Amino acid sequence: MVEVMYNVTNLDVRIHLNTKNMTQASSCQTRRRGRVFPDRQLSKEELEQRKAEKEAFSQRCRLIFDRVKPELINDHYDWFIVIEPDSGDYFIDPDENIARAKAGDKHPGKLRLIMRINETGTCGRI
Repeated sequence: MVEVMYNVTNLDVRIHLNTKNMTQASSCQTRRRGRVFPDRQLSKEELEQRKAEKEAFSQRCRLIFDRVKPELINDHYDWFIVIEPDSGDYFIDPDENIARAKAGDKHPGKLRLIMRINETGTCGRI
């Protein structure tokens, strides 16, 4: 038995611990590593295929951006451009949300890329 005494502002507090009845926490637990849902992990082939699809999509959008950038950069510098590569349509506006809405109205459910009309096409700073 362990006895601990505290004196807190003229109050005696005594704690009695019975070490015979206390159980120790075991350190034999196995560490779980990996994802939350390991049965939903993608195979390497699937990951590579998705990466290739994203790269192809990005390249198609970049071609359209490079084609229209010289026409737009002087009058619409730093405006947002939303590109839908399947149709070749693009939508510009100084407000990102309005540009997205314009593209969404004309091409609902389609995958689109947003860029900025500047030298690099990036939307922010690193």
